[in-house]
Amino acid sequence: MRRLVSVLGLLGLGSLAVGCGSDDQSSERPSVVVTTSILGAVVTDVVGDAADVIVLVPNGTDPHDWEPSAKDVEAIGRADLVVSNGLDLEEKLVEALESAEANGVRVFHATDHIEPLAPTEDDHGHSHDDGDPHFWTDPLAMAAVVEAFGAELSNLGIEVDDRVTRVVTDLKDVDGVITQLLSSLPDDRRVLVTGHDSLGYFAEHYGFTLLGSIIPGFTSAADVNAGDLAELKEAIATTGATVIFSELGTPTDVAEALASETGTRVVELATHLVPADGLYRSFLLNLASDIVAALSATS
Repeated sequence: MRRLVSVLGLLGLGSLAVGCGSDDQSSERPSVVVTTSILGAVVTDVVGDAADVIVLVPNGTDPHDWEPSAKDVEAIGRADLVVSNGLDLEEKLVEALESAEANGVRVFHATDHIEPLAPTEDDHGHSHDDGDPHFWTDPLAMAAVVEAFGAELSNLGIEVDDRVTRVVTDLKDVDGVITQLLSSLPDDRRVLVTGHDSLGYFAEHYGFTLLGSIIPGFTSAADVNAGDLAELKEAIATTGATVIFSELGTPTDVAEALASETGTRVVELATHLVPADGLYRSFLLNLASDIVAALSATS
């Protein structure tokens, strides 16, 4: 199945381009530092030319495993506003963010403005106390974040109400396109096996069953457990799942071995990558179309 990015031109949706960092100290515009490229795409579209947007985690890099440099920490300390994902997605930035807030830097945590999926605990006692941080796979969750972000900008004297309204409308339109795209999948094909627990919001919003993951938990930095893999193998055999979706942080050798043992295929998803056109909407539609193509394929 071809990706549906070409559909976007027919929708008249607004641009959600990723902002690039700048070392230009002469700029008189406010500085907004954003932790991830996914959020950076949305933030840039909301602020337009009203602020300089600096994105810390390189596009396509696993935020669970990324470490900030001294320059990154300095950028956070100098920012007029920092936008983080929250719920400890940026695991190695938590200390720097907490320190910046303690020193008076305004930090907008995106996941403070959604209803997080509940923390889970599996049969082996692995607890996930903070909830699921991967909200960006649900465009309506992102729309709620955009509305709250617009209010935060207003508190800084940056008035972008018109842009906020347009971006929220765009996200709702994209949600409709994705819903229509996914309608071709019957219920018995709406089963997801993933690298780690990264598609919970997508599954919840669009009516999929999360069968399990190679690394159970909300972070790809956890270890693979033989007992968990045995349970996942049994679940795949019971349900007849046909695809294992890998992603950044998924151990390739483990995924391939599991696929070989279960007669499934490994399909990689770009869960942290803004496409070359820099558009968040393209990210969403690519993700959905890749899932549909994989689950629709006959073995």
